[in-house]
Amino acid sequence: MANIQALTYPVIHDREALGEFADSLADHAPSIERDMSRLSREPNNRVVVADIFRALHNIKGDAALCRVEVAGLIAHPIESLLTRLRSGEVRYTPLLGEVILLAVDRLELAIEALVAGKPVDHLKLAPLVDGLERMSRAFQADLDPTAAQLIKSVTGFQPQSTLRDSIGKQPVHDVPELPDVPDVPFVPKGSMTPDILFFQSLAMQFETRSPLFKGRTGRIRQLALDANRVAGSPVDAAQLEAAVYMHDVGMMFLPEEVWLNAGNLSEEKRSILRTHPGLGAGLLDRMEGWKEAAEMVRHHHEMLDGAGYPGKLKGNEICPGAKILAIVDAFEAVMLKHSTRGHNRSILRAIAEVNACNNQFAPEWIEPFNTVIRRMVEQ
Repeated sequence: MANIQALTYPVIHDREALGEFADSLADHAPSIERDMSRLSREPNNRVVVADIFRALHNIKGDAALCRVEVAGLIAHPIESLLTRLRSGEVRYTPLLGEVILLAVDRLELAIEALVAGKPVDHLKLAPLVDGLERMSRAFQADLDPTAAQLIKSVTGFQPQSTLRDSIGKQPVHDVPELPDVPDVPFVPKGSMTPDILFFQSLAMQFETRSPLFKGRTGRIRQLALDANRVAGSPVDAAQLEAAVYMHDVGMMFLPEEVWLNAGNLSEEKRSILRTHPGLGAGLLDRMEGWKEAAEMVRHHHEMLDGAGYPGKLKGNEICPGAKILAIVDAFEAVMLKHSTRGHNRSILRAIAEVNACNNQFAPEWIEPFNTVIRRMVEQ
């Protein structure tokens, strides 16, 4: 039985050692993701299984050395499961692979939270480890059902690898009808106001600054507008669309080494980066009729607990449109982050990470957003 207390409220024995473990995990996690991607294509490749096992064993050893108990509790049942996979006692399945990736994701999130001095109780680590332990003892026939139960209990979503099989067999309940997603990311120019066309053109200029940005504005726009419709359209759609186009335009007024840098930023550069919402909002403030959009842009990096920027606003001080924009922007950022690590993380794992960001996003907007994602995955 998992140590629920240690998984829910971990004790940090040595902050310096925790930082050392975080650095070690940052080295091992990407290689595990790459090898899991390869294993999904070559499920009988024992060499790849051995490589994944070795990486997990190193994580477990580093956790013991650095006295990071929560990491050892997560790594141990994964290692046990890989031992059985390596010996041929159980066979690889897509659900088994999805569970291992989910567990590594949650381990990373937990360590990031602990390093930042934030709680981890919202990550559901206890049911994760309990499910992993049951999988490490399960017969082959029980492996996938146990994995599916684990994924649903931890993320709130069906496993991606079983979703396609379930579509068409059971009706989807409580998912409001939404307009079909168009093949192109934007509405026809003939139906757009001159201002919106101008905002869109600025967003397209922003996208040209990096091949990684291609299509991001269209994806964010669709998710934001759909989430707003699911919630009953409390935010003016035109203002929200304008905010989507303009929320990162302020970046273009900053030095490119600040916002195109994939590595860690110095405190000075981080301070410069945090000026971009004000720059985009300032442009909208100076155009008649776009005050709501300006407020959304200005607030979109604020957090419910006051830890955001630029105004350190809390709760209802943040406007609803900015709360939507914060969620969809973070979702896009998660997808981008993991695409650069050599493994295209599934949508379900990305939404699991967004859902795990305690106190960052407005709870009243998480469920409408989840509904949109469920519909997108199921279609």
